[in-house]
Amino acid sequence: MDLVCVGDVMLDVHVASGALARGGDVHGRVAIRPGGTSANAAVWAAWTGASSAVIAAVGDDLAGTLCVEAVAGRGVDVGGVVRRTSPTGVMVVMSEDGDRSMVADRGANAHLEAADVQGIEAAAVLVSGYLFLQEPGHDIAVAAIGSVHTPLLAVEAASWPLLEAFGVERFFEETGSCDVVLANEREARVLTGADGDDAARALGERYRFAAVKRAANGATLIAEGRLVAADGEAVEEVEATGAGDAFDGVLLSSLARGRGPEEAIARACHAGALVAASRATWPEETGA
Repeated sequence: MDLVCVGDVMLDVHVASGALARGGDVHGRVAIRPGGTSANAAVWAAWTGASSAVIAAVGDDLAGTLCVEAVAGRGVDVGGVVRRTSPTGVMVVMSEDGDRSMVADRGANAHLEAADVQGIEAAAVLVSGYLFLQEPGHDIAVAAIGSVHTPLLAVEAASWPLLEAFGVERFFEETGSCDVVLANEREARVLTGADGDDAARALGERYRFAAVKRAANGATLIAEGRLVAADGEAVEEVEATGAGDAFDGVLLSSLARGRGPEEAIARACHAGALVAASRATWPEETGA
Protein backbone atom coordinates (compact mmCIF):
# COMPACT_ATOMS: atom_id res chain seq x y z
CA MET A 1 0.00 0.00 0.00
CA ASP A 2 1.36 3.42 -0.93
CA LEU A 3 -0.59 5.48 1.63
CA VAL A 4 -2.73 4.61 4.65
CA CYS A 5 -4.70 7.46 6.25
CA VAL A 6 -5.72 7.03 9.89
CA GLY A 7 -8.42 9.08 11.51
CA ASP A 8 -11.76 10.04 10.06
CA VAL A 9 -14.52 9.36 7.59
CA MET A 10 -17.56 11.56 8.02
CA LEU A 11 -20.35 13.50 6.39
CA ASP A 12 -19.62 17.08 5.28
CA VAL A 13 -22.46 19.61 5.23
CA HIS A 14 -21.61 22.88 3.50
CA VAL A 15 -23.92 25.86 4.05
CA ALA A 16 -23.34 29.05 2.05
CA SER A 17 -25.42 32.20 2.19
CA GLY A 18 -24.96 35.92 1.74
CA ALA A 19 -25.73 36.62 5.37
CA LEU A 20 -26.91 34.38 8.19
CA ALA A 21 -29.91 35.84 10.00
CA ARG A 22 -29.83 35.31 13.74
CA GLY A 23 -33.19 33.96 14.75
CA GLY A 24 -34.48 34.20 11.17
CA ASP A 25 -34.53 32.33 7.89
CA VAL A 26 -32.40 32.88 4.79
CA HIS A 27 -31.98 31.21 1.44
CA GLY A 28 -28.65 29.60 0.70
CA ARG A 29 -26.86 26.70 -0.89
CA VAL A 30 -26.55 23.45 1.09
CA ALA A 31 -24.33 20.61 -0.10
CA ILE A 32 -24.02 17.23 1.63
CA ARG A 33 -21.18 14.90 0.69
CA PRO A 34 -18.80 12.31 2.15
CA GLY A 35 -15.58 13.65 3.60
CA GLY A 36 -13.26 13.68 6.57
CA THR A 37 -9.56 14.54 6.38
CA SER A 38 -8.42 10.93 6.12
CA ALA A 39 -11.00 10.02 3.50
CA ASN A 40 -10.21 13.12 1.46
CA ALA A 41 -6.46 12.51 1.48
CA ALA A 42 -6.89 8.84 0.55
CA VAL A 43 -9.23 9.67 -2.32
CA TRP A 44 -6.78 12.20 -3.75
CA ALA A 45 -3.91 9.74 -3.41
CA ALA A 46 -5.94 7.18 -5.38
CA TRP A 47 -6.61 9.85 -8.02
CA THR A 48 -2.87 9.98 -8.74
CA GLY A 49 -2.79 6.23 -9.35
CA ALA A 50 -1.42 5.37 -5.89
CA SER A 51 -2.85 2.58 -3.78
CA SER A 52 -4.46 4.01 -0.66
CA ALA A 53 -6.48 2.92 2.34
CA VAL A 54 -8.33 4.58 5.19
CA ILE A 55 -8.72 3.47 8.81
CA ALA A 56 -11.58 5.12 10.67
CA ALA A 57 -14.90 4.49 12.39
CA VAL A 58 -18.39 5.27 11.11
CA GLY A 59 -21.79 4.72 12.63
CA ASP A 60 -24.02 1.77 11.91
CA ASP A 61 -26.33 4.12 10.04
CA LEU A 62 -27.25 5.27 6.54
CA ALA A 63 -24.68 8.07 6.58
CA GLY A 64 -21.92 5.62 7.43
CA THR A 65 -22.95 3.25 4.65
CA LEU A 66 -23.07 6.04 2.08
CA CYS A 67 -19.69 7.46 3.12
CA VAL A 68 -17.91 4.11 3.01
CA GLU A 69 -19.44 3.19 -0.34
CA ALA A 70 -18.44 6.56 -1.79
CA VAL A 71 -14.83 6.26 -0.59
CA ALA A 72 -14.57 2.69 -1.88
CA GLY A 73 -16.03 3.83 -5.20
CA ARG A 74 -12.98 6.07 -5.63
CA GLY A 75 -10.60 3.12 -5.43
CA VAL A 76 -9.69 3.42 -1.74
CA ASP A 77 -9.35 0.28 0.41
CA VAL A 78 -11.96 0.60 3.18
CA GLY A 79 -11.23 -2.70 4.91
CA GLY A 80 -9.97 -0.75 7.92
CA VAL A 81 -13.20 1.21 8.42
CA VAL A 82 -15.09 -0.17 11.42
CA ARG A 83 -18.70 0.30 12.51
CA ARG A 84 -19.72 1.71 15.88
CA THR A 85 -23.08 2.31 17.56
CA SER A 86 -22.41 6.06 17.69
CA PRO A 87 -23.70 8.09 14.74
CA THR A 88 -21.38 8.83 11.83
CA GLY A 89 -19.42 12.03 12.35
CA VAL A 90 -20.59 15.26 10.74
CA MET A 91 -18.68 18.41 9.82
CA VAL A 92 -20.77 21.53 9.16
CA VAL A 93 -18.99 24.25 7.17
CA MET A 94 -20.76 27.62 7.17
CA SER A 95 -19.68 30.28 4.67
CA GLU A 96 -20.92 33.83 5.00
CA ASP A 97 -19.65 36.77 2.95
CA GLY A 98 -16.24 35.19 2.46
CA ASP A 99 -15.81 34.07 6.08
CA ARG A 100 -15.85 30.39 7.01
CA SER A 101 -16.66 28.65 10.27
CA MET A 102 -16.75 24.94 11.05
CA VAL A 103 -18.64 22.88 13.59
CA ALA A 104 -17.52 19.27 14.02
CA ASP A 105 -19.35 16.38 15.62
CA ARG A 106 -16.73 13.62 15.54
CA GLY A 107 -19.34 10.96 16.21
CA ALA A 108 -18.04 7.43 15.63
CA ASN A 109 -14.60 8.76 14.70
CA ALA A 110 -14.01 9.31 18.42
CA HIS A 111 -14.48 5.60 19.06
CA LEU A 112 -11.64 3.98 17.19
CA GLU A 113 -9.85 1.45 19.38
CA ALA A 114 -6.18 0.60 19.73
CA ALA A 115 -6.75 -2.77 18.09
CA ASP A 116 -8.03 -0.99 14.97
CA VAL A 117 -4.69 0.72 14.33
CA GLN A 118 -2.15 -1.93 15.24
CA GLY A 119 0.51 -3.14 12.82
CA ILE A 120 -0.20 -0.79 9.91
CA GLU A 121 2.24 -1.31 7.05
CA ALA A 122 2.57 1.07 4.10
CA ALA A 123 5.08 3.16 2.18
CA ALA A 124 3.53 6.20 3.91
CA VAL A 125 1.08 6.62 6.79
CA LEU A 126 -0.84 9.80 7.63
CA VAL A 127 -2.28 10.23 11.13
CA SER A 128 -5.06 12.80 11.33
CA GLY A 129 -4.41 15.76 13.58
CA TYR A 130 -8.08 15.79 14.55
CA LEU A 131 -7.58 12.32 16.03
CA PHE A 132 -4.24 13.18 17.63
CA LEU A 133 -5.17 16.54 19.17
CA GLN A 134 -8.45 15.61 20.83
CA GLU A 135 -9.90 13.35 23.49
CA PRO A 136 -11.18 10.77 23.02
CA GLY A 137 -8.93 9.65 20.21
CA HIS A 138 -5.52 10.93 21.24
CA ASP A 139 -4.44 7.63 22.77
CA ILE A 140 -5.45 5.85 19.56
CA ALA A 141 -3.35 8.21 17.47
CA VAL A 142 -0.41 7.61 19.80
CA ALA A 143 -0.95 3.85 19.49
CA ALA A 144 -0.93 4.15 15.70
CA ILE A 145 2.25 6.25 15.72
CA GLY A 146 3.96 3.74 17.98
CA SER A 147 3.07 0.60 16.04
CA VAL A 148 3.20 1.47 12.33
CA HIS A 149 5.76 0.03 9.95
CA THR A 150 6.56 2.74 7.42
CA PRO A 151 9.51 4.81 6.24
CA LEU A 152 7.28 7.89 5.98
CA LEU A 153 5.13 8.53 9.04
CA ALA A 154 3.23 11.82 8.81
CA VAL A 155 1.05 13.87 11.13
CA GLU A 156 -0.97 16.90 10.10
CA ALA A 157 -1.44 19.86 12.39
CA ALA A 158 -5.19 20.07 11.63
CA SER A 159 -6.30 23.19 13.54
CA TRP A 160 -4.53 26.12 15.18
CA PRO A 161 -7.03 26.39 18.08
CA LEU A 162 -6.60 22.68 18.80
CA LEU A 163 -2.82 23.07 18.67
CA GLU A 164 -2.90 25.95 21.14
CA ALA A 165 -5.11 23.99 23.52
CA PHE A 166 -2.98 20.85 23.17
CA GLY A 167 0.35 22.61 23.70
CA VAL A 168 3.23 23.11 21.28
CA GLU A 169 5.92 21.34 23.33
CA ARG A 170 3.63 18.41 23.95
CA PHE A 171 2.93 18.20 20.21
CA PHE A 172 6.63 18.11 19.40
CA GLU A 173 7.38 15.59 22.13
CA GLU A 174 4.65 13.15 21.14
CA THR A 175 5.31 13.39 17.38
CA GLY A 176 9.07 13.10 17.73
CA SER A 177 9.12 9.74 15.94
CA CYS A 178 7.24 11.12 12.92
CA ASP A 179 9.07 11.79 9.66
CA VAL A 180 6.68 14.40 8.24
CA VAL A 181 4.63 17.30 9.61
CA LEU A 182 2.01 19.05 7.48
CA ALA A 183 0.66 22.47 8.48
CA ASN A 184 -1.00 25.52 6.99
CA GLU A 185 0.44 28.98 7.64
CA ARG A 186 -1.46 29.70 10.83
CA GLU A 187 -0.77 26.24 12.29
CA ALA A 188 2.92 26.63 11.43
CA ARG A 189 2.94 30.02 13.17
CA VAL A 190 1.49 28.48 16.33
CA LEU A 191 4.14 25.75 16.25
CA THR A 192 7.13 27.97 15.49
CA GLY A 193 6.26 31.63 15.98
CA ALA A 194 7.47 32.22 12.41
CA ASP A 195 5.93 32.51 8.95
CA GLY A 196 6.51 31.09 5.48
CA ASP A 197 9.95 29.72 4.72
CA ASP A 198 11.19 30.51 8.23
CA ALA A 199 8.41 28.41 9.74
CA ALA A 200 9.21 25.54 7.37
CA ARG A 201 12.91 25.72 8.27
CA ALA A 202 12.10 25.65 11.99
CA LEU A 203 9.90 22.59 11.54
CA GLY A 204 12.54 21.03 9.30
CA GLU A 205 14.92 21.02 12.25
CA ARG A 206 12.58 18.53 13.95
CA TYR A 207 11.23 16.45 11.06
CA ARG A 208 12.76 14.96 7.90
CA PHE A 209 10.00 16.57 5.86
CA ALA A 210 8.05 19.69 6.84
CA ALA A 211 5.42 21.22 4.58
CA VAL A 212 3.84 24.63 5.11
CA LYS A 213 0.75 25.11 2.93
CA ARG A 214 0.34 28.76 1.90
CA ALA A 215 -2.98 28.63 0.02
CA ALA A 216 -2.82 30.81 -3.12
CA ASN A 217 0.89 31.41 -2.50
CA GLY A 218 1.77 27.76 -2.98
CA ALA A 219 3.77 25.80 -0.41
CA THR A 220 7.21 25.37 1.11
CA LEU A 221 8.70 21.96 1.81
CA ILE A 222 11.82 21.16 3.77
CA ALA A 223 12.97 17.81 2.41
CA GLU A 224 15.76 16.32 4.51
CA GLY A 225 17.28 19.75 5.12
CA ARG A 226 16.69 21.16 1.64
CA LEU A 227 14.12 23.88 0.95
CA VAL A 228 11.80 23.26 -1.99
CA ALA A 229 9.06 25.76 -2.91
CA ALA A 230 6.16 25.67 -5.32
CA ASP A 231 4.15 28.62 -6.53
CA GLY A 232 0.38 28.65 -6.24
CA GLU A 233 -1.75 28.34 -9.35
CA ALA A 234 -3.78 31.33 -10.48
CA VAL A 235 -7.35 30.16 -9.90
CA GLU A 236 -10.54 31.87 -8.85
CA GLU A 237 -11.26 30.51 -5.41
CA VAL A 238 -14.74 29.07 -5.00
CA GLU A 239 -14.48 26.88 -1.88
CA ALA A 240 -11.15 25.97 -0.27
CA THR A 241 -12.46 23.41 2.22
CA GLY A 242 -10.55 20.17 1.70
CA ALA A 243 -7.70 21.73 -0.31
CA GLY A 244 -5.21 20.96 2.45
CA ASP A 245 -6.34 17.33 2.58
CA ALA A 246 -5.84 17.01 -1.18
CA PHE A 247 -2.36 18.49 -0.81
CA ASP A 248 -1.48 16.00 1.93
CA GLY A 249 -2.71 12.94 0.05
CA VAL A 250 -0.94 13.83 -3.18
CA LEU A 251 2.31 14.94 -1.53
CA LEU A 252 2.66 11.82 0.62
CA SER A 253 1.64 9.34 -2.07
CA SER A 254 4.03 11.01 -4.53
CA LEU A 255 6.94 10.80 -2.10
CA ALA A 256 6.01 7.23 -1.23
CA ARG A 257 6.17 6.27 -4.90
CA GLY A 258 9.65 7.71 -5.32
CA ARG A 259 8.89 11.07 -6.91
CA GLY A 260 11.33 13.85 -6.08
CA PRO A 261 10.38 16.64 -3.67
CA GLU A 262 10.05 19.23 -6.46
CA GLU A 263 7.59 17.13 -8.43
CA ALA A 264 5.75 15.97 -5.31
CA ILE A 265 5.09 19.46 -3.98
CA ALA A 266 4.10 20.80 -7.41
CA ARG A 267 1.57 17.98 -7.85
CA ALA A 268 0.26 18.57 -4.32
CA CYS A 269 -0.24 22.29 -4.95
CA HIS A 270 -2.06 21.49 -8.19
CA ALA A 271 -4.45 19.19 -6.31
CA GLY A 272 -5.12 21.88 -3.71
CA ALA A 273 -5.82 24.42 -6.45
CA LEU A 274 -8.31 22.07 -8.10
CA VAL A 275 -10.27 21.89 -4.85
CA ALA A 276 -10.13 25.64 -4.20
CA ALA A 277 -11.44 26.38 -7.70
CA SER A 278 -14.44 24.06 -7.34
CA ARG A 279 -17.40 23.42 -5.09
CA ALA A 280 -16.31 19.76 -4.94
CA THR A 281 -13.95 18.38 -2.30
CA TRP A 282 -13.02 15.29 -4.31
CA PRO A 283 -11.46 15.15 -7.79
CA GLU A 284 -13.11 14.29 -11.04
CA GLU A 285 -13.41 10.56 -11.66
CA THR A 286 -10.46 10.55 -14.05
CA GLY A 287 -7.01 10.38 -12.47
CA ALA A 288 -4.07 12.77 -12.59
